[in-house]
Order: sequence, then C-alpha cells, then structure tokens
Amino acid sequence: MAAVTIKSVRKVFGPVEVLHSVNVDIADGEFVILVGPSGCGKTTLLRMIAGLEDISDGEILIDGRRVNDIPPKARDVAMVFQNYALYPHMTVSQNMSFALRLAHANAAEITARVTKAAQILGLETLLERFPRQLSGGQRQRVAMGRALVRDPQVFLFDEPLSNLDAKLRMQMRAEIKELQQRLKTTTVYVTHDQIEAMTMADKIVIMRSGHVEQLGSPLALYDRPENLFVAGFLGSPAMNFISGTVADGAVVSASGMRWPLPAALAAAKGMAPGRRVVYGVRPEHLRLGDNGFSARVLVVEPTGSETQVLLDLGGEKLTAAFRERIPVGVGEALPVDIDTASVHVFDPETEKRISPAA
Repeated sequence: MAAVTIKSVRKVFGPVEVLHSVNVDIADGEFVILVGPSGCGKTTLLRMIAGLEDISDGEILIDGRRVNDIPPKARDVAMVFQNYALYPHMTVSQNMSFALRLAHANAAEITARVTKAAQILGLETLLERFPRQLSGGQRQRVAMGRALVRDPQVFLFDEPLSNLDAKLRMQMRAEIKELQQRLKTTTVYVTHDQIEAMTMADKIVIMRSGHVEQLGSPLALYDRPENLFVAGFLGSPAMNFISGTVADGAVVSASGMRWPLPAALAAAKGMAPGRRVVYGVRPEHLRLGDNGFSARVLVVEPTGSETQVLLDLGGEKLTAAFRERIPVGVGEALPVDIDTASVHVFDPETEKRISPAA
C-alpha cells in the first residue's frame, strides 16, 4: 500500500492544455474517485498515474517516490480497464496469471496467488473457462483478479462498470467497495457516474475542463458544494436553481415569488438588497406542508422508494422528491414547504457559493 501525491500536474496535447495544475493528495489505503463529465481530464490523469501518458509538468509520487520517468511496469500499480481487455484465447486462470508469468514468477507462487484471488472474487469454478463463456460481471471479476494477483501498491480503475446493466452495476459497486475495504489497498477510480462516486468513495475529486472543482468526502461535497457546477453535478435528481434578486431576507424571482432564506444566510456578506443571485434547493428539501406554497403538479414519477414530482411553483419548474406515496394527479395543487435551513445561494458571475454569516 502507498500514498499517491499529485503535485501541480499539467497535460498538454500540442496547443491544447487538458489538465491545469492538478493537485490531489491520496492517503495510504484511501479509495478516491475522480468524477466529472466526459472530456474533463479524469481518465488522462489516471493514465498519467499508471505511466501510460507522459506528464507535461508537475510530478506524481507513489509511496514518496517520484514516478514521472519510471515505466509503467516498474510503478507497482495495477489497472482495470473499461473494456476488460481479456485475452480471448486464454482461460480465466491464464488471463489472471499472465503478468506473473511475464515476470517469470515461479509456478507455485503463481498458483497460490491465482487461487487466492479466485477465492476472493468467487471465480474458483470458472478458472478453466474462456472469456467468451463468461457473463459481463464475471469478465469484470477476471479483470479485477488479474490486477489482484499482482498485489500492487495502488489499484487503478477506469470506468470498470460502464458496460454492465443497471442491476449488475449495483452489485459490482458493492463488491469492489467491499474488496477495497478488506484489502486496504490505495485505489483511484474513474467514473462519470455521480452515484458510483457518492456510494463508493472515501474522497471524491470533481473535475471539469481539466480543473479540480472541489474534493472531499461525499457528504461534505453534497452538503457544502463550493460552486454551481458541483451543486448541480452531485445529486439525483439534481438541485433546483432559481435566478433572482436579494430582498428583505428572501430571494425574489422574476415572477415575484419570494424564496425564503435562513437568517444567517440572509445576513451574509455580499447579500445586499438588489444583488443578483442563484437560489438552490435540493428535491428532498421540498416537503409536503400546509403552511408553505401551493404548487401545480406537472409530472408524477413513482419509483417505489420515493415519488418524484415536477412542479410549477411560482412560475418556476422544480423537481421534488417525496418519501411518501402521494395520491396526486397532473394539474392538481400540492402544498409544499421549503426546508429553509438547507438552501444554498450562489453568485451567478463567479458561480461560487455564498457562505452564511459566522
């Protein structure tokens, strides 16, 4: 196991800079997920840790050792790819042992490591099968087993679940997380799926256009997003945003609707009357209540565990997520309260969240 330190790392392809001075500290044994939309640079950064991409500037350290000029095979990392990358003419056992055989490990050690990895991943009965005889989830386990037998200092995962169906993704999420917790191996995992990031990571690094927007624990990022991008990216359904103007302890939108603010936020520096802001409220912070607002129902989406409702509230379209099973139809009125303590306010120009007064 080892810590990974990414210091002021840049990546340039010709005239295009795809990573802009990225700094991330990954503790020994930590499970860190790089997440963001396509093209944000997360996979490029992962490949730079692996040694598959050159570093234009800055440095990467693994266990305190600078690895910028060290070839991939000497970095003591193991990577699990999105497309599994299994050799079709080799059995599961041969695929898993390939790197060890290439390194001329002795036969007894190879057998012991493959057997142990197969037991951990539930592959004991599949060792003599070929990849074509396996399901998607089984192939993913083989790819993980090939990395596991190497006993690396760092595991690297590049969107390993994107080719699986929804149910299998949920199962594999739990299996990867349980495996990492058992082995305590430092893990860097790339995904575009914020649900994967929220449910699996010790630390999330949210990226956009080659920049780190925010990093921290999943719930810290969810509860205290630093900017509009992070607030809108994390959460499903996404946070509702309403543009308006600060006025007497509330935000007034274009329709004249008054959106309430907690006292500490209303008194925050920069919340002067007349200032343009963006008001943010998560779907679960819109609640049923007789003392709030009357909203018109536009769409009802029951999911079983909750009911998601698209509402017209004060001329704004907002998504609400209720734990209750609400017997309401399209076009009907629904009384809604806002959990004022949980709202956020952002500067529309800088996109930064405005913090409550101390």
